[in-house]
Amino acid sequence: MSAAVFETLKARGFVQQCTDEAAVRELLDGGPVTFYNGFDCTAASLHAGHLVPIMAMMHLQRAGHRPIVLLGGGTTLIGDPTGKDETRRMVDEATVRGYAEAIFDQLDRFLGVRRNLALGVNNADWLLELRYLPFLREIGRHFSVNRMLSAETYRVRLEREAGLSFIELNYQILQAYDFLHLHRQEGCLLQTGGDDQWSNILAGVDLVRRLEGTRAQAMTYSLLTTADGRKMGKTEKGALWLDAAMTSPYDYYQYWVNCQDEDLPRLLRLMTFLPLEEVEALGALEGAARREAKQVLAFEQTRIVHGDEAAGEARAAAQALFSGGGGDLAAMPSAAVSAAELAEGLRLTEALVRAGLARSNAEARQKIAEGAVWVNERQATDALSLLRQGDVGADGIMLRLGKKRFARLTVG
Repeated sequence: MSAAVFETLKARGFVQQCTDEAAVRELLDGGPVTFYNGFDCTAASLHAGHLVPIMAMMHLQRAGHRPIVLLGGGTTLIGDPTGKDETRRMVDEATVRGYAEAIFDQLDRFLGVRRNLALGVNNADWLLELRYLPFLREIGRHFSVNRMLSAETYRVRLEREAGLSFIELNYQILQAYDFLHLHRQEGCLLQTGGDDQWSNILAGVDLVRRLEGTRAQAMTYSLLTTADGRKMGKTEKGALWLDAAMTSPYDYYQYWVNCQDEDLPRLLRLMTFLPLEEVEALGALEGAARREAKQVLAFEQTRIVHGDEAAGEARAAAQALFSGGGGDLAAMPSAAVSAAELAEGLRLTEALVRAGLARSNAEARQKIAEGAVWVNERQATDALSLLRQGDVGADGIMLRLGKKRFARLTVG
């Protein structure tokens, strides 16, 4: 059992709020504790915003504590109103179950859910079986609507024209019931989660106290934001997914290597397992050496999410690209074109769409008009231009959008 894991989490910047900091510290430093963190199933993959709780859970697991990964196969059918301006789109039960299975597979890489190193549960297994009237009598009577509506999430939604639906009002009660269920079934004493879940998590702590007389605890983590408070994890293609089929390891690596200078020290603390002494040394580097520190962050984070081999390939591709080519570009996003297409002339706009640098021909035309597109380091100015065999170099045809997004066309 590793001691002082709470201090490790604080030193690395994870801890945002605790129900009772001294009690949480004593709980975690006193022996193995069963704790849980929930994830809703709104897509087939988690994204970069989920990495803070995942990394914190890994620290706790390495310190000897027992993690429960709860996937919200039931609560996702309701939809968490937290941070949303309008009601979430309703998703059918079969789709949500499919998402849950994919996310369980994903979390196995981090916490060993499929290998019995951590317990994985789906709250649909107990929430879908609830009998409504008995549930209201046992659980619902402990919730004050006045108190619930004082939470910022509900208050903001009530002020908007879209309002708050009755189904969303149930979300907090169901999440609180999850804690009660896991306390009764697994002896769970601690719930963790993002700080935007604070009011929902507190409701669970209060419910366990009321019905079981147990002094359960809660701890929230800081959200993944930039130094000026903006959410991280968004790219021009959308979310920074943890699934390699949705965000390639190369694009994933490039996201972290292109982080802002002021965010680097915090990201090194949160997103790597490097010793804090090394983290502080890397975060203090300046000038050209700071780029090297970002490469360390990108490699470490890509290695954690996609494995050593994928991280090495992504780093090699990036280094080959920025050193003038000639290296291993296999990990770079690419698309195949035929010699026949080039002989006839392949429209540049279509090539940008095929390579994933634009979502449509219209967007491709707009980017070309803005002067943001380059072909083999030659700026493209004509949306009607055609790519031909003469554009093919040793590594294919290199396409660039802006300063940081690259792809290549390979000729088959």
